[in-house]
Amino acid sequence: MKIKLDENLPATVAEVLRDTGHDADTIPEEGLAGEPDSVVRHAAQESGRFFITQDLDFSDLRRFRPGSHHGLLLVRLAVPGRRHLIDRIHALFATEAVESWHGPFVVATELKIRVRRPS
Repeated sequence: MKIKLDENLPATVAEVLRDTGHDADTIPEEGLAGEPDSVVRHAAQESGRFFITQDLDFSDLRRFRPGSHHGLLLVRLAVPGRRHLIDRIHALFATEAVESWHGPFVVATELKIRVRRPS
């Protein structure tokens, strides 16, 4: 799966995802750190990548409706420490059928995953 990670996630997440066979890159690796959300979104779209972020600016389902992008995972942890983020994202990609996530809007907490697929 082609994945782009927002700058608000530890770079180690990209390494973990690569180690499990995914093609993961990051906003900082592309020199886009600090760019507006519209530029970040465009970069993910242009490269056909599933986007992972913690940024609540991407939480509006009206702006980011399923099917209007290659997929978006919003990670919302009560305690979003570095290790906890790495472990949660790794667990999601190890246990969920992420390869079937084509264009969905996904929200993951510590205990739940909500997948809203394109209609």
